[in-house]
Amino acid sequence: MKRIPVGLITNSEGAHLGAYFEALARTEEVEAVFLADATGGTIPQATKILGDKLKQTFPDTRQMLREGKPVMTLVSLEAALAPPEIAAALDAGSHVFAEKPACVRVEDFAPLVQNADGKHLNLMLALANRVNSPVKEARRLIESGLFGKIYGIEMHIVADQTRLKRAEYHKTWFASKARGGGGHLIWLGLHWLDLATFMTGLKVKEVSALTAVAGGQPLDVEDSAALVLRFDNGSLGTLTSGYYLDKGYHTHIKIWGEHGWLDLSGMEDGPLTYYSTKAGREAKIERYEPLKVESGYTPFVRAAVRACAGLEAAPITAQDGLRVLKTVFASYKAAETGQRQLVN
Repeated sequence: MKRIPVGLITNSEGAHLGAYFEALARTEEVEAVFLADATGGTIPQATKILGDKLKQTFPDTRQMLREGKPVMTLVSLEAALAPPEIAAALDAGSHVFAEKPACVRVEDFAPLVQNADGKHLNLMLALANRVNSPVKEARRLIESGLFGKIYGIEMHIVADQTRLKRAEYHKTWFASKARGGGGHLIWLGLHWLDLATFMTGLKVKEVSALTAVAGGQPLDVEDSAALVLRFDNGSLGTLTSGYYLDKGYHTHIKIWGEHGWLDLSGMEDGPLTYYSTKAGREAKIERYEPLKVESGYTPFVRAAVRACAGLEAAPITAQDGLRVLKTVFASYKAAETGQRQLVN
């Protein structure tokens, strides 16, 4: 088995750190972890979870990159701080796994993509739902032609309003446009935008959008967004992206095509149901349920590590990440201007 050293650039405000430490600990292809944290706040948790895999900690990113020589570097920082750290890792010759959104302007991410592609390095945004079994099965069914031409897509991803009512949340980078780039759409909605294009192979070409602070909290980012999308095959789609619940998530993607439909609900485990009238098949509702579901970030982190070790294809390309970020920022501009925006 090929095993590689992994760098981790973060601080005490990094997102999903417990999940990332756990994923690196459980991924056999990770030989060692080198942690750079100028705040030092993540070291106790990293030490507890990673154990002997945590080889050294550093207060400085560049020193970690020089001495640790990671093959892959995981960057989990607030969006405004991420671009220069990603650039440093790429310049050191390391593949990069980046917590989304990794920028507050698409103009800050595009040069990173060019840099990564020019160096033949992976730059992978943490859009982890791509590797869930029902998502992969949906992609396989659509690619097989089971539904023919895609006619329309309907999506929603809804989380809890409860977090927005906490005074401590208002101080985080998730609640600041300058630090996080936006609100629910850029933090959670982009997952479903990515899945729609990942499963269908379509690209968003045009978007109209409205945003709001439906809950009335003192935020300068949206807690609610509604998008209308035009894809490159001429079909249309919609996305509702918002913080509305008391707890948990409501998620849903439905795709209609000339020969039937596909319905995916739930964050990780489906269920996936579908119906096809394609010639030679019995027209009936069918259901796919994976035998075993490994949820959370571990499967995606493992896939990224294996890709950087040269063992499999990357779960997401730099261009894929750039495309979904372009869609998000075009949506914000559409909401601000009241005019439809092209996604180039």
